[in-house]
Amino acid sequence: MLSMVGDTAGLNLSTTDDLIAAAVPAGIRDTGDLDIPPAQTEPDVLARLRALADRIRVRRSMLGQGYYDTAYTPYQPEISQGRLEALLNFQTMVADLTGLDTANSSLLDEATAAAEAMSMMRRQNRKAPKDAVFLVDTAVFPQTRKVLATRAGSAGQRLVELDLSTGAPALTAALTEHSAYGILLQYPCADGLVRDDADLVAAAKEQGLLVAVAADLLALTLLRPPGQIGADVAVGTSQRFGVPMGFGGPHAGYMAVRAGFERALPGRLVGVSKDVDGKNAYRLALQTREQHIRRDKATSNICTAQVLLAVLAAMYAVYHGPGGLRRIATRVHHHALDLAGRLEGAGLRVVHENVFDTLLVRAPGRAGELVAAAADAGYLLRHVDADHIGISCDETTTADDVAAVAAALGAQDTGAAGQQRQDHHDPDTGEQVLGTVPAALRRTSPYLTHPVFNSHHSETQMLRYLKSLCDKDFALDRGMIPLGSCTMKLTATTEMI
Repeated sequence: MLSMVGDTAGLNLSTTDDLIAAAVPAGIRDTGDLDIPPAQTEPDVLARLRALADRIRVRRSMLGQGYYDTAYTPYQPEISQGRLEALLNFQTMVADLTGLDTANSSLLDEATAAAEAMSMMRRQNRKAPKDAVFLVDTAVFPQTRKVLATRAGSAGQRLVELDLSTGAPALTAALTEHSAYGILLQYPCADGLVRDDADLVAAAKEQGLLVAVAADLLALTLLRPPGQIGADVAVGTSQRFGVPMGFGGPHAGYMAVRAGFERALPGRLVGVSKDVDGKNAYRLALQTREQHIRRDKATSNICTAQVLLAVLAAMYAVYHGPGGLRRIATRVHHHALDLAGRLEGAGLRVVHENVFDTLLVRAPGRAGELVAAAADAGYLLRHVDADHIGISCDETTTADDVAAVAAALGAQDTGAAGQQRQDHHDPDTGEQVLGTVPAALRRTSPYLTHPVFNSHHSETQMLRYLKSLCDKDFALDRGMIPLGSCTMKLTATTEMI
């Protein structure tokens, strides 16, 4: 083969070294040996890996900030019906939980979804002056604010961060200094507060701003959805719906919008159409937004999805259903309330009463000491500043975890700690419900009412549903993908299990 290449190019090549010598200039060529250890047998490598793994001290993460313990683009709809149905489930799940009209089939993560929302709101708010800024509440997750700053800088937009803890008055004051086209809020706030932003959203709308809310999907099973208070856009992550943290990713972000924003929405949209026999069929919809049609004016591109992760999150919702998700959220919430009660009993101050899963704990001058004590007990807490720590509960948190963290922070286990915060029951069902959150912030609207979220709650039912989707799809379990991304063809089965 080398000689054929050499003959074609008029070169005399007989070895790979000859080819490299011809292709790589001598000035940049490294002729030394690679600085790597000698090869080892498989048993030796396994022993070495075990020795390294034994040095790792495993701790439970209670850091929160959008990450909790708990992708492929279908180019050919005729062989992707199962995959497309799974993505339609994801879109339905997100739209229902956020209370908005349309959701896409995933984005890269929460931070980049927020950046996409910022860009979309700039395009959509045509009445705003050219020098208008984008307002970001300081209660938004810090990693999201950093990504927004990066996107704004590269896009020639201005970003203004401000403390909106006082609500509409803070916004009014900011608008005396800046013209703005949009605003981003976090719900619940990064410090755990479940804040009533209805008046703030109304004030923003009165001033001609578009409103985006970065919302926790699990919290929305219990809390009033963003769409109900007039938000135009909701963004976030579906990571805590059954997707491991994975040292930071990958996770499927989401975006949902109110009616009228569909054609500006980034990301793929799955729609329902009819085939030649008049039967329902799934396809990618509104493709006029995409690069193969709109080119540089596209609002969507082939790299804006995490479809495999979106399918995982959708199937988590299918399996648990609305009732199961609510029970999970309620359990998480009550672990947080139990922990709050224990810590207050130990003399620590929990800053916010209205919380879902995250506590901001005030300990003047002791934050570093308490974080270190928790780490020694096997738990990672958030070091907010010298006087505050953050603790987030999740689906995997147990009563033993609550007791252990509280003990590490100096609380005594009385067996009844926290009851003053959490002993609230639904009078009709007997189910524990939101303990300290005002009634106005509690969810009353239904969600996940489609039969697919109310039919597959046993292992056998779920297995059969997943098999039915597989039977509608052509993937690596049946043959080579005839058209698609390189990852569709090259991703090993073991990486997808």
